[in-house]
Amino acid sequence: MIVLGIDPGQNTGVATFSCGRLESLQTIAPHQIPAFIRKSGAGRVVFEDSRLTSFVFTTVKSRPAALKMARNVGQVDAWCQLIVLTCGDLGIPAHGISPAGKGTKLDAKAFARMTGWLAASNEHTRDAATVAWPYRRAA
Repeated sequence: MIVLGIDPGQNTGVATFSCGRLESLQTIAPHQIPAFIRKSGAGRVVFEDSRLTSFVFTTVKSRPAALKMARNVGQVDAWCQLIVLTCGDLGIPAHGISPAGKGTKLDAKAFARMTGWLAASNEHTRDAATVAWPYRRAA
């Protein structure tokens, strides 16, 4: 069983688990999400779902900066909906996890301790793997 973890964003992180083992980490563009899901053979998709957070974490003080932040969050919300729709079309269970439910961000050392992954990673791919970690063996 292949489980995908996805951290949607301008740089979308994707983690692929096979039989519970982390097989790959990739960064893709948001427009590539549907094709990636289709080609993956995934039996389950778990993604960080920004729509499950009722507020935006920001310390922005100017109105223009706050509006830009709102637009960026709206884009991520749309990519989350794209994941749900793509998985629905393919009959793949898709589970959104709130950013808070995913837990804190991990640096490369902490990520390696948790997953055993020693190859290259970035914050987006680590978030993708972390969000799917509890479901990596889900049937």
